[in-house]
Amino acid sequence: MPVKKKRKAPGVAAAVAEDAGLKKCKISSYCRSQPPARLISGEEDFSRKKCLAWFYEYAGPDEVVGPEGMEKFCEDIGVEPENCFPSDLCLLRCDCTEKLQSRFDFLRSQLNDISSFKNIYRYAFDFARDKDQRSLDIDTAKSMLALLLGRTWPLFSVFYQYLEQSKYRVMNKDQWYNVLEFSRTVHADLSNYDEDGAWPVLLDEFVEWQKIRQTS
Repeated sequence: MPVKKKRKAPGVAAAVAEDAGLKKCKISSYCRSQPPARLISGEEDFSRKKCLAWFYEYAGPDEVVGPEGMEKFCEDIGVEPENCFPSDLCLLRCDCTEKLQSRFDFLRSQLNDISSFKNIYRYAFDFARDKDQRSLDIDTAKSMLALLLGRTWPLFSVFYQYLEQSKYRVMNKDQWYNVLEFSRTVHADLSNYDEDGAWPVLLDEFVEWQKIRQTS
């Protein structure tokens, strides 16, 4: 039996109609599926025009917030870069520093939620790569991994050392996704690593490299 659609309240319908005709804020799209009702308080004070103007204070000519812009953004809102992740300011109904700071508790909860963090981590790959490239250059990959996993993955410093001395000059999307899965499922002593599993060669070689170091 078809699911009966709920009728939207007039105010919500008007907001949706207005959003459809305006330019999208490009800081991110990872939380697009979250219903605005969870995030918004006092949204009648929100100005999309002001939000976009605020965004362009940090964006470059290509309408993308680069590393320098993100660093300035983190400095302005008063958080360390490793605690700052891209989010859709328009969805959050944030058009100034003060409003974003008032949403910090919600944003931090997203980092602690496994599913939400996975979406953030996956979004970070496309956010950080050059738009004409399909992979991340290895230096950018190391920097992004430091931000995302540096404080939570016991093997991160070892993996970072491995990347520095490895033959790899780029990291593709499959490798990027699997690094997160590896960090969540493989023990720090590598005792449960399955050599016959479907891991990328990059991780197979990392495990081999680390085991040699442990026995030498």
